[in-house]
Order: sequence, then structure tokens, then C-alpha cells
Amino acid sequence: MEQLQRDGRGTGVEGDPRVQELRGAVARLRRQLAVLPGELPDRTAADDELAALDAMVSRGLPEVPRLRRSLLLIAGAVGSVSALSPALAEVRQGIDRFGGFPRPR
Repeated sequence: MEQLQRDGRGTGVEGDPRVQELRGAVARLRRQLAVLPGELPDRTAADDELAALDAMVSRGLPEVPRLRRSLLLIAGAVGSVSALSPALAEVRQGIDRFGGFPRPR
């Protein structure tokens, strides 16, 4: 597992289906955001956070709280754009695969 987190080569992080799924979902949302017509006040913030999310996942197994923080920032930036809802849902599903929400006590 340490090898997995350290270098991301071979069957490590790149072989983890959760990583591949999340990176694919992030790439789709980035593409859809890029071709979205009109003004989106928080487009830059969404782009920046999507890039950070992709980098975080590419470097190794990310921390779930940090993934969730990224999701909140992205959703806040693009959440009101219905055309991006399916792609945003894919990103959320990808993040959920790393660990669900803690159960209430």
C-alpha cells in the first residue's frame, strides 16, 4: 500500500479503478465546463479546483475529507448550471467510491 501512495506507477494508483473513474469524471466535467456558453462567474474557481482534484488523485490515494472539500467548492461554483449536473454527479460518485459519508451516531 505504501508503494501505491508513493509513486502511482504500475499497478499502483493508476491501476486503481476508483482513481481511473474519478479522473475520467473530472475530465468530462472540465470539458463540459470549457464549452459551456455564456458567463459563469465562478468558472475559474471551478477550473482551478477540478485541476487540483485531478492532481491530488494522480499523486496517490487522496484524503477523503480533501476530496469532499473539493466537491463542495466545485458544486458551489457550477451547481446552478443544470447542463453540468450529470457530469457533476459523476464526480460525486467517483469521490464516494473512496469512502462514504460517516454514519450519524
